[in-house]
Amino acid sequence: MQVRQRIAAAAMISALWWGAAWAIAAGLEDTFYVPLDHPAIRYDQEPADDPVARFDKRLRAGQAKLEYRPNSGGYLSALLKEFGIPIESQVLVFSKTSIQAENINPRTPRAIYFNDAVSVGYVVGGDVLELASLDPQRGVFLYSLDARPSVKPGFARRDDCLRCHQGPITLGVPGILVSSLRPKMPQSGDVHGFSFITDHRTPFEERWGGWYVTGTHGGQRHLGNNVGLINPLNPGPPRDGGQNLTALPAIVDASRYLTNTSDLVALLTLEHQTRMTNLLVRVGWDTRIAERDGKLEDKTGEALRKQLDEEIEELVKYLLFANEAPLKEPVAGVSAFTRTFPQRGGRDSKGRGLRDLDLKTRLFRYPLSYMIYSAAFDGMPVSVRARVYRRLFDVLTGKDQSEAFAKLSAGDRQAILEILRETKVGLPEYWATPDTPVVVAR
Repeated sequence: MQVRQRIAAAAMISALWWGAAWAIAAGLEDTFYVPLDHPAIRYDQEPADDPVARFDKRLRAGQAKLEYRPNSGGYLSALLKEFGIPIESQVLVFSKTSIQAENINPRTPRAIYFNDAVSVGYVVGGDVLELASLDPQRGVFLYSLDARPSVKPGFARRDDCLRCHQGPITLGVPGILVSSLRPKMPQSGDVHGFSFITDHRTPFEERWGGWYVTGTHGGQRHLGNNVGLINPLNPGPPRDGGQNLTALPAIVDASRYLTNTSDLVALLTLEHQTRMTNLLVRVGWDTRIAERDGKLEDKTGEALRKQLDEEIEELVKYLLFANEAPLKEPVAGVSAFTRTFPQRGGRDSKGRGLRDLDLKTRLFRYPLSYMIYSAAFDGMPVSVRARVYRRLFDVLTGKDQSEAFAKLSAGDRQAILEILRETKVGLPEYWATPDTPVVVAR
């Protein structure tokens, strides 16, 4: 594999050195990496086709411009506008889990902004802005943009960042991640503590160590807003006053950021989206490699076919929030994210959409991931999408009543089925008129 020579940049979403102590689950996480240079992938051998790559091409051709605003993060505001990333998606992480660690501390946390396809990381006083961008065929690509003003700004591919952004924590493919960290303080001599990947399966009480969290959540407790954890193995209880914050702590100068929140609902959404994205990319890569190598039809390919079956099943379970950790009490954000996020998706004739939030016992009102509309989903091989559609149809119509999907009520299944019929382009013809009613035995 020929990796381009680039200066090391900060990992965009909670990336840590491999020397940190990670807690990871079995299964897909057992894969250290999927080969980037396989003929079916060619990740580092061909130009990327993602939003950042396309914009960079326009920039270098003089067909687009980036406005630099010294008091608004330099190029940050212009980037968010270009990629349609809402300011209210801002979340702040103060753990020193970035190579720009010298500029990150509880007073100047790193800001992350995101939508379905692009994420932007901003460090106060940092050398670069950090971006992750989704290619529908080849997955996540990482970039940086010099933070200093330039007559001809341009993005640099950051394949060097794959040392943190490809491994078991990203399911073996170049990906994105959120971690919960029990951070050490600088005087401890070690900027990293015990860390573990989080997503919608993670219990509420284990989330957001090393992050600021603004929002209310009743008596539920999380690890956020606590800058005093210095022992990674025996941290003790969180400091009092770190729960149910409706504003950032006074030690953070909010004027140095685009907004004064690190929204709880945005964090919940980002956690779901990271693993969802990595799953879509991983299943797509494995299928392309198997098809290119002719192994799916080979008599000796039984083990591989079984592996792909298991991966597709894991993908379907995650799409349907089968293992989502329940909310024990209602939660609420403090930014406009709760209002604007549902507005970003399509709606059926009854006004329902997969981005509608619940926030009482679970994240979404209709438990099927909005990432089914994403370029990552549509970019999977046709054969995979066909199988995912069939599995979803069997579950939603009640044909599959297995324990794995027991949390899905008949009402949930019916609503999701109807929403998809009206809002998802490319559904198989058999979805138009279901051959079985939605009935779930209890």
